[in-house]
Amino acid sequence: MCLVEHLHVEHVSLPPQASVQHTFPQLFFYKPNLWWPNGMGKQSLYNVGISIDIKGFGESDSWSHLFGFRKIESHIDSTTGGRLFKVNGQPIFIRGGNWILSDGLLRLSNKRYKTDIKFHKDMNFNMIRCWGGGLAERPEFYHYCDAYGLLVWQEFWITGDSDGRGIPVSNPNGPLDHDLFMFCARDTVKLLRNHPSLALWVGGNEQVPPEDINTALKNDLKLHPYFENTTKNSNLKEGKSQAWKDPSQYLDGTRIYIQGSLWDGFANGKGDFTDGPYNIQNPESFFQDDFYKYGFNPEVGSVGMPVAATIRATMPKEGWQIPIFKKSSNGYVEEIPNPIWVYHKYIPYSKPGLVHDQILQYGTPKDLDDFCLKAQLANYIQYRALLEGWTSRMWSKYTGVLIWKNQNPWTGLRGQFYDHLHGQTAGFYGCRSAAEPIHVQLNLATYFIEVVNTTSEELSNVAVEVSVWDLEGTCPYYKVTEKLSIPSKRTVPIAEMKYPKSKNPKPVYFLLLKLYNISDYGILSRNFYWLHQPGGDYKLLEPYRKKKIPLKVTSQIFIRGSSYEIQMHVENKSKKADSRNLLHENNFIGKKCDIDFDMEQKQEGGLFWRFCQQFSREETNGLRVSEVNGNGMGVAFFLHISVHDSKKDHEKGEDSRILPVHYSDNYFSLVPGEVMPITLSFEAPPGVSPRVTLRGWNYPAGHTIH
Repeated sequence: MCLVEHLHVEHVSLPPQASVQHTFPQLFFYKPNLWWPNGMGKQSLYNVGISIDIKGFGESDSWSHLFGFRKIESHIDSTTGGRLFKVNGQPIFIRGGNWILSDGLLRLSNKRYKTDIKFHKDMNFNMIRCWGGGLAERPEFYHYCDAYGLLVWQEFWITGDSDGRGIPVSNPNGPLDHDLFMFCARDTVKLLRNHPSLALWVGGNEQVPPEDINTALKNDLKLHPYFENTTKNSNLKEGKSQAWKDPSQYLDGTRIYIQGSLWDGFANGKGDFTDGPYNIQNPESFFQDDFYKYGFNPEVGSVGMPVAATIRATMPKEGWQIPIFKKSSNGYVEEIPNPIWVYHKYIPYSKPGLVHDQILQYGTPKDLDDFCLKAQLANYIQYRALLEGWTSRMWSKYTGVLIWKNQNPWTGLRGQFYDHLHGQTAGFYGCRSAAEPIHVQLNLATYFIEVVNTTSEELSNVAVEVSVWDLEGTCPYYKVTEKLSIPSKRTVPIAEMKYPKSKNPKPVYFLLLKLYNISDYGILSRNFYWLHQPGGDYKLLEPYRKKKIPLKVTSQIFIRGSSYEIQMHVENKSKKADSRNLLHENNFIGKKCDIDFDMEQKQEGGLFWRFCQQFSREETNGLRVSEVNGNGMGVAFFLHISVHDSKKDHEKGEDSRILPVHYSDNYFSLVPGEVMPITLSFEAPPGVSPRVTLRGWNYPAGHTIH
């Protein structure tokens, strides 16, 4: 079922052995549904189809493409000096990352693209930068960016690493064949220009193309007068139509061209190497005024250690050795990784002289599993702090940030939120939390609670609940701030979190923040921290592992062919929840499981499919209740769910995981009496029965829950 919005027929005469360019007249659409980036609204897409019929012979050829109605504009912001993007007139604070390419061996597939882009959506990102050292991906990549709302910064294939910069200078004249480069560039523009997700063209990474190529790109990608920025539009003579030139005479005409990634509102805007840094930071540093000088950082990176199962699956046993920790006279520790990790670009979790080792903060790791688990704790803190620090200065200091990098096209260990096997790190979920459109957070520099509202609507009649929990399971600090109003597109400090200044604060403690509607206790944002006093560490969490916190997991599984969806509620049973406080139920607003649609199916099913699909559940297993026994009282810390092949004859060290899996949340913690809804979905390989396992800081052996 489909609805035809416009049907237009043109008669054209074409002489033999000739070609003709024909431009259709303008079409008027009455209030079309707009395409919005992730976090701002729906990704409404329309299908345009063109067919050629030869009189007396019928159809000769046809073409179709999805497109979206949207307007993307940008300018250099006078307050921050950074490039500020607007979509459909609304400012958008950019939080995203750098994309290298899907696979280093160019094993490009629709299935992998879909998973990759949905992962970015799941992290609440709104932009992907296709780095100039990579390539222009296949149309399926941009197709899923359209479907999931990821704006695309598309660079051409020039990078300062190999085209004119570096010591010594390499290939100073850039590409070897300039004519071939421009032929490919123009062909790529034609291939990609109809995608609504495509936001801008950039000449290269940390480099401007050679003068002749840069001049040609500027000319080919000049804007149609209708799409000139607001300032230029305002200077057009009154009464003169902005659409007075034929749009078909422009190669694109709708998107801005920036000559390089460090120019014109990015980094210092002058081409100097002012992006970065690319190593571990103290989490509070991201909130400090002197951390980064400029308004839009196109690259800032850090650590990216995956879980132990990935190391075992991708490296020989020599690569299973954890780093040697070498302590210097100034008290800092240098990590010395094994040669295989060095080859795979491992970034240490210490920065001698500036940052103490973030893994040793939890105690010396015993083996690979212990090292990787503690690395996940550091990953979560590091990347949540990075995005929260940037968002804390939204519009006052920054207009956006892109993390270096989101993924690896090989089995690398540098800066990633999921590994090459599609296993997510805890940093994935740190980003997911920090980049929520509506978010409550702790400023790690000032210890003020802040509420972030990146939406176009004011938040009214909301409240913030602040609770501190110690390692004994008691709540020594509790505060609620009610009747709050948070303006649109603002970050607002609410109140100071004063527990560290209280009498006899604990050296290590947990902090739970909840932003909720007063009217119905619906949770708008939930954020969980583990913190230590200034100058301290997390080593008290090591003996806390022995504390067994009772859990109750209620789950139901829906199966459709090889597709699985599992809905569960995980409850910390160590204390009965206060019946007067409904927040323990975590009734999230606007966080229902997304329908994981294929756009091809959407075209075929039209409106009927969109309304009725809701994950067709052909086979439903009944509710299952699984309990993890324990007699401890306290926080169930850093719970992690994974899916495995249920067969029992795996060899030692064999990777039994089923990947990829989409989780509504993971690496989460529950205070006493709290319940967390979790949804996961995945495809099981043929002949494989899945087994769902829960592990955590207090549950190292794992517990089968389905």
